[in-house]
Amino acid sequence: NGYRGDWCNDHFLQVKGLRKAREVRAQLLDIMKQQKVPIISCGHMWDVCRTAICSAYFHNAAKLKGIGEYVNCRSGMPCHLHPTSALYGLGYTPDYIVYHELVMTSKEYMQQVTAVDATWLAEMGPMFFTIKDSLTSRMDQKKKSKEKKGAMEIEMSIYQDKKALVEKAEAKKMEERAKRERGGVVEVGSARRQNREPGTPFRTPKRKMGL
Repeated sequence: NGYRGDWCNDHFLQVKGLRKAREVRAQLLDIMKQQKVPIISCGHMWDVCRTAICSAYFHNAAKLKGIGEYVNCRSGMPCHLHPTSALYGLGYTPDYIVYHELVMTSKEYMQQVTAVDATWLAEMGPMFFTIKDSLTSRMDQKKKSKEKKGAMEIEMSIYQDKKALVEKAEAKKMEERAKRERGGVVEVGSARRQNREPGTPFRTPKRKMGL
């Protein structure tokens, strides 16, 4: 549509916001080309874009308090969705949002608001946010840790049994090798002992004495 302003007005779109978005996109493309980063579209996976926005604006996160009313998660300052916001008429109010800035008129209104997930805040800003586990989740974690500990004990016992079998086999091999080495040594006088009759005591032959 040639970025025409009348087309935006006919479709109830903000010309200034769309132009700003086009400029930001062009800047991002230039940066990615300079850094030789492959340009891959996320398609209709909007959570990828929302996660990226959350990673930059997690310090401006707010939690739902009432209908269209939020409080900043860090400072506790009240802030409101503007009635013209797309989230205001969404049909339901997101529990957590991030915003770009506050504008003071009759109230503190948020601008450029994006709905986010609580786990994203804990992941992107662990120095500010943590997720409090409920009783059921703690019980599940204890159960999982117990099962994991039991599995580790079983693996350890299997490993020790295998190690004992290997050591036993090695000891048996060394013993057989030692027996073979002892069997190959010829002792002095062994031939005479083998040629004499059984029951005959072994006698040292007499030596002739004289000059």
